[in-house]
Amino acid sequence: MNIQTDFIGNMVAEDFRTAAIFKRHGIDFCCKGGRTIKEACNNKKLDPEKIYEELEALPENEGASIDFKSWSLDLLADYIEKTHHRYVEEKTPVLQAFLDKLCKVHGDRHPELFEINTIFNESAHDLAAHMKKEELILFPFVRNMIKAKISGESLLQPPFGTVENPVNMMQHEHTVEGDRFRKIAEITSEYTPPADACNTYKVAFAMLQDFENDLHKHIHLENNILFPKAIQLEKEFSVEF
Repeated sequence: MNIQTDFIGNMVAEDFRTAAIFKRHGIDFCCKGGRTIKEACNNKKLDPEKIYEELEALPENEGASIDFKSWSLDLLADYIEKTHHRYVEEKTPVLQAFLDKLCKVHGDRHPELFEINTIFNESAHDLAAHMKKEELILFPFVRNMIKAKISGESLLQPPFGTVENPVNMMQHEHTVEGDRFRKIAEITSEYTPPADACNTYKVAFAMLQDFENDLHKHIHLENNILFPKAIQLEKEFSVEF
C-alpha cells in the first residue's frame, strides 16, 4: 500500500494494526475511510508526516492479523453476524441497565449521564433495526450471489433493485452511529470516569469504550471490505435489472 495516496479504509483493510494509529489521532477509519491521510489531517489540523512515520515504523506483518479481504463474502457476512451482531445483542441490555442505574444514583451530581443514556438508547434501538435489515435483506442476497457464482446459475433480481441501494442505506446508518459515539466520547472525556465514580460507573464507561471499538471494527469490515466487494460481484452478473 502507498500510505500517502491510498485511502485510510483500504490501509486498515490491508493491515488492521494501522487502525490503532488512526484511532490514537482521532481519525475515523470506518465511516470516513474514503480519504487519504493528508485529507483527514487537513480537517483536523494534524501533521500527516507524523502519521506516515508511525505507519512506516510498524514491523512486518507476519500473519498475526486476519486477512479479511481474502475471505469469501458469505464467510465474512457470517463472521459479522456471529461476532459483531452478537456482541451488540449481548452487551446492549447490560449497558442499558448500568446507565439507568448511574442516572438514578449519580445523575444529580453528573447530569451529563442522562444525555449519554439517551444517546445510547437511541443507538441501541437503531442498531437492532439496522442489523435485522442486514440479516434479512442484504446478507441473504450476498450469499445468493456467491451460490450463483459457484453454480453458474443466473442471479435473480432482488426486490431492492441493486445491492447499492441497501448498501447506501447501511453506510448512512453507520455514519449516524459513528456520530453518536463520537458525541458520547466527547461528553465522557474519552470515557474517563470522574473522581467520585463507583465501580459500576467505571465498568460502564469501560464497556461503552469497548462497544465503540467493536462498532468501529464492525463498520470497517462492512464499509471497507464487504460492501465494495458485494457491489463489484453484482457487476459480474449479466442480469437485466
